[in-house]
Amino acid sequence: MATSAATLLPFSLCLLLLCRASLARFGRSPWQSVRQSGEQSECRVEKLNALEPTREVRSEAGVTEYYDQNNAQFECAGVAAFRRTIEPRGLLLPSFSNAPRLVYIIQGRGIYGTVIPGCPETFQSFQQAESEQQGHEGQSRMSRDEHQRIHHFKQGDVIAIAAGVAHWCYNDGDTPVIAFTVSDISNSANQLDENHRQFLLAGRQRSSQQQSRKEQEESSEGDILSGFDTELLAAAIGVDREVARKLQGEDDRRGEIVRVEKALEVLRPSSEKQEREEKGRGTNGLEEVMCSMRSRENIDSPRHADVYTPRGGRITTLNSQKLPMLSFIQLSAERVVLYKNAMLAPHWNINAHSVMYCTGGRGRVQVVDNNGKTVFDGELRQGQLLVIPQNFAVIKQAGNEGFEFTSIKTIDNAMVSTIVGKASALRGMPEEVLMNSYRINRNEARRVKFSRGDEMAIFSAPRSEGGADA
Repeated sequence: MATSAATLLPFSLCLLLLCRASLARFGRSPWQSVRQSGEQSECRVEKLNALEPTREVRSEAGVTEYYDQNNAQFECAGVAAFRRTIEPRGLLLPSFSNAPRLVYIIQGRGIYGTVIPGCPETFQSFQQAESEQQGHEGQSRMSRDEHQRIHHFKQGDVIAIAAGVAHWCYNDGDTPVIAFTVSDISNSANQLDENHRQFLLAGRQRSSQQQSRKEQEESSEGDILSGFDTELLAAAIGVDREVARKLQGEDDRRGEIVRVEKALEVLRPSSEKQEREEKGRGTNGLEEVMCSMRSRENIDSPRHADVYTPRGGRITTLNSQKLPMLSFIQLSAERVVLYKNAMLAPHWNINAHSVMYCTGGRGRVQVVDNNGKTVFDGELRQGQLLVIPQNFAVIKQAGNEGFEFTSIKTIDNAMVSTIVGKASALRGMPEEVLMNSYRINRNEARRVKFSRGDEMAIFSAPRSEGGADA
C-alpha cells in the first residue's frame, strides 16, 4: 500500500500543478504574452532575407539542416529553426531540448512518442515463449514491456513538444519523412541562454558535414549518460559495467538518426483507431491534463480550412482553442494555400512574430516596417524561410505555380489584422476618417472600403488567370 501511495504522489502533484496552470491560462488575455521580457530580443532589422539552411549534420539514416541561429531575423523573433529528413526505417534517437517547439510534417508518415514525467506507462505488452518445463505444452508469459503512449503522424500534421520532455520518432513509411521545426528559445520555459540546446538520451551527434572525418570524431557530441562515471551509472541503473558502457555509446558513430534493421516492433493502436479516440475525447475537465492531452493536429486537409475561396485558396489556423496543448508551449501555426496569382490580403500580426516556411510553389512577398520602409521585396520559393516581425505589414501573392507555406507563430492564439477587405482595419473606419487621413473624396473613400466586397483574407485572381480546384 505504501508503494502504491508513493507511486501516485508524483502523478497527483503533477496533476494539481497542471490544473492550476490551466485555470491561470483561461484568465489570461490573448493580447498578453508569457515570453521572456527581461532580455527582450532586439528587432532592429534593416533588411530581411529569404533564408536557407547553412549547416547540415548527417547521420546513418538521415540529415538535420540548421538555419543560422545568429541571423538578425532569428534573434529578433527569439527562435531557432531546422529541417530534418529521416529515411525509411530511420529512428530519431530519444532527446529533449531547452525550449518548446512545433514540428510541421512536410512529407511522410511514422510514429512518435513523448515521455512526460509523472504519467503512467499505459501501453503494456507481453512476449510469449514456450514453457521450459517438460511435459507442458502451450505458452507462458515470460517478459513484459510497458511504455507511454505512441502516436501516429502523417503529412500536414503539426506536433507540439514541450521543453525538457523526452521524445523520439520513427519513419515506418516507404518515403523519407521531412519535418520543419521551430524552437521558441525566448519562451519563459527556457531558463538557459537564448541558444537552442539538444540533450541526447542516446547516441552521439555528428559534427557538421563540412568538417573532416578526424574533426568530426574529436568534436562529436555524446548523450548525457556518457558524462557520468561508468561504475556510478551502472549502480544507479542496476546493470553491470558492460551494459552501462553500451548506454554511454562511446563507440557509436551512427549519429542522432539510426537505421532499424527490421521493422520497429512496438505496441501501438492503428492510426484509424487513434483518430477515432482523439475525436471522441473531450477538451474539458481532467481528461486534458498533460498525460492524455493531444499533441498533434493536421492542418493540410482542405476540410479543416477556416477560410476558403474557390478561386483563391484556403487558410487553416491552429491555436490553443483547437489544440489545448499549445497553451502550455505558447506557439501556434497557420497553413496557407494560394492558387495561381491569388493574393493574401495586406495584414500585420498583432501579437506574435511569424516564421514563414514555403512548402510549395513560389510567391512574391513584401514586408514594411514601422517607418514605412520596405525591408523585404522578393520571391520566396520552396524550402526557403522568412521571419516576419510582429506588427510589420506584409503582402503575399502567388506566382503561376501557386504558393503554399506554413507559418509558426510565437503565441498560442495569434491574431491578425487585415488592412483591406471584409472585417479589415480600413473597412471598420468611418468614411470621414479615411477622407481626412488620405485627402480623398467620399466616393474614393467608399471604393477603398468596399471595393473588395465580401472577400476576406484571400483575394481571388482575375477570372482570366484562374485558380485551382480544392
